[in-house]
Amino acid sequence: MTELQASAFAIVALNGLSHASTLFLVASGLTLIFGVTRIVNFAHGSFYMLGALLGAHWLVNWFPDWSGNGLQYGLAMLAGALGAALVGGLAEIFVLRKLYAVPELYQLVATFGLSLFLHDAMRCGFGPDEVFAPRFPALKGSFAVGDGFFPSYQLVTIFLGPMVWLGLHVLLKHTLFGSRLRAATADSEMLSALGVNPRPIMLGVVVLGCALAGLGGALQLPREPANLQMDMSIVVETFAVVVTGGLGSIGGAMAAALLMGQVHAIGASLFPQATLVLMFLTMGLVLAFKPRGLFGKWQAQEVREAARIFVNVPVSDMRFVWLAVALLVATVLAIVGGPYWQSLADDALILIIFGISLQAMMALGALVTFGHAAFFGLGAYAAALASLQWGWSLPAALLSACVASFSFAAIFGVVLVRSSGVYLAMLSLALAQVLWALANQWVELTGGDNGVIGLPLLADGESTAFTMALAALAILCVYALRRLVRSSLGAALQAVRDVPVRAAASGLSVLGTRYAVFVMCATLAGLAGGLFAAHKGSVFPSVASVSTSVDILLVVLLGGLHHLWGTLAGAGVLVWVSAALGRNFEYWRGALGLLVMAIMVWAPQGVLGFRWGANRHGA
Repeated sequence: MTELQASAFAIVALNGLSHASTLFLVASGLTLIFGVTRIVNFAHGSFYMLGALLGAHWLVNWFPDWSGNGLQYGLAMLAGALGAALVGGLAEIFVLRKLYAVPELYQLVATFGLSLFLHDAMRCGFGPDEVFAPRFPALKGSFAVGDGFFPSYQLVTIFLGPMVWLGLHVLLKHTLFGSRLRAATADSEMLSALGVNPRPIMLGVVVLGCALAGLGGALQLPREPANLQMDMSIVVETFAVVVTGGLGSIGGAMAAALLMGQVHAIGASLFPQATLVLMFLTMGLVLAFKPRGLFGKWQAQEVREAARIFVNVPVSDMRFVWLAVALLVATVLAIVGGPYWQSLADDALILIIFGISLQAMMALGALVTFGHAAFFGLGAYAAALASLQWGWSLPAALLSACVASFSFAAIFGVVLVRSSGVYLAMLSLALAQVLWALANQWVELTGGDNGVIGLPLLADGESTAFTMALAALAILCVYALRRLVRSSLGAALQAVRDVPVRAAASGLSVLGTRYAVFVMCATLAGLAGGLFAAHKGSVFPSVASVSTSVDILLVVLLGGLHHLWGTLAGAGVLVWVSAALGRNFEYWRGALGLLVMAIMVWAPQGVLGFRWGANRHGA
């Protein structure tokens, strides 16, 4: 190795350590919150962004004189962290506290609603523009590393990660608060029975976790501008670190941050277009061999959803026919209403088809996936490319969408179905993020951010027939779900979901049954993606993004996971609310976030839960 290569390698390693320090600051806060509250906080990136925005506005707009003094600059960073801590405390009191006894899936969706609300709140308070903070005083230069140079400020940040780890170690192992916190982590009910109120401990740990996230964001000010895209970019990487290290393990978060920091630095140096892909491939490899992460343990207090059968499953075919006719009539009315309403109807019908693919997977197979957009996006791109490059007709393009999703699910489902709970959710998210990154960066095939446009899948004058075909297909999917629920395969799936050990003892293949429903549902999601490409006439990388996965989770949970017609109700609510608010209200996403939080907290059975009691069913 030459001297030049050695210095380049050293600089890459130092960059990896600097990035690892930031990742650990944010990941340690998320790990602390999960360890005590058992809440997987998807809004954690919002506190990172809040710390950065508060610090940036403090230095640039409110107290610009502080930017020239190192001590005052550091106090501005701490102000960002304290602001994030304060908002985190309010979020714990008004939102998170109501989620402690609900399953992880509802926590994920509710905290995503919280992130939507916080995002629009910060957009309203700080404005949409990014803010450039000045360099940190006295640390504007760099020092020589062989024939290269490394920024002095980043060298300082490298030491912050180990210092925070040491401080957390002392806090958790050698203080009264730490001993009570560890007791609350092990068994909060027993701690309460011993006369110690766990609520202040939970509030304290959420405040501390959000402060660490805010500090991580504020520390980025000398390196990058504060902007409203910071939340989603960091939360995905943070989840990768936390899950790779093992949920609830501070040491695991540190080890995973070091690993991911080096992967990120090497990827940025050698494969800049595949950095995110390499990080999630690393996470996938770790979880494939260690399903609970590097240092993760089986959690004794995991909240599981009570086993339920589907409700309002009509026994008589006539009742199902009346409901199907009602959907067809609504579709015809939308067509008569004009292109705008017809387009909304198409959106809703495609969401129903896509949603049923996820509903069957979760409700029957207990496969909680947070990356279902992977199969939707793969189907959309397969149909688009088949049409644009090979001139295939709509039926052939839709067939290619199904084949692509089926093949992808058949390969990766072997690994995915071995995981469960949050680990399955995060592993599926990693898969979706890899596809999203490929769609963004494989410009020669996908067009990158420009997308694949001008698809000739639908000719002029075919829109009405296409909409009616979507309605018929949506009804067919609901009918197929009804038959599946009442079939022997449905009974086997529910047995595997509820009592896997007894099901295996009875001769059922637990993994084989889960694998079968996984592949089947992924194929249907690919078909929905192909229909989406035909409807829009274009495909962009956002079809495989986190927001698409969350949208379809919202559809399923808003209507009701265990209601046969829940996906229809959820799609109608989401499309109507988005359209109604989006036309007249600039901050409609924040309003949607409030609605999502309210439903997850006060009506976890979905909107149909108001009509059908938990014990009422027709099966």
